[in-house]
Amino acid sequence: MTATQAKLTYADYLETSDDERYELLNGELIEYPSPKEIHQYISGILHLMIGTFVRERSLGKVYFSPFDVVLSDTNVVQPDILFISNERADIITSDNVQGAPDLVVEILSPATVERDRTVKLELYAHHGVKEYWIVDPDAKTVTVLLRGEGGFEVDGIYGEGETLRSPTLTGFSLAMGEVFEV
Repeated sequence: MTATQAKLTYADYLETSDDERYELLNGELIEYPSPKEIHQYISGILHLMIGTFVRERSLGKVYFSPFDVVLSDTNVVQPDILFISNERADIITSDNVQGAPDLVVEILSPATVERDRTVKLELYAHHGVKEYWIVDPDAKTVTVLLRGEGGFEVDGIYGEGETLRSPTLTGFSLAMGEVFEV
């Protein structure tokens, strides 16, 4: 986007085709290609594991992409997986989520890797996401970031043979072998 181009807003975003996958990042409309098989496989496992844990304990709701998260009028994202606690359920509407989820999971792909590690990381920190997971299918790791005073801080990087424990979902654990067994 050049300095002379006007920033797009949520109203502009709503005019996009339902047949395409878009996000609105800092007023710029970004189109994403369909995810690859490994992305979808990992997304399915994580949604099943996190969703089952949350549902069995009645902790809140878990969603998967595509589902709009409106962080501001110029920032609309579609995280791969998101969790919203019961205490914050008022941000869930029939059309979208109006505010920051408690937990966001992004699975890296060639089309998203740069934005997931920079622009979206900054957006999630700025808007109040408590915990952010960056899943790297190539490295077979999950980086867990927690929001601190100055932004996100690395809580842990989990790889082969290790078990991830979520600070936000107390009691939740996930063996990396279950995520990356392909």
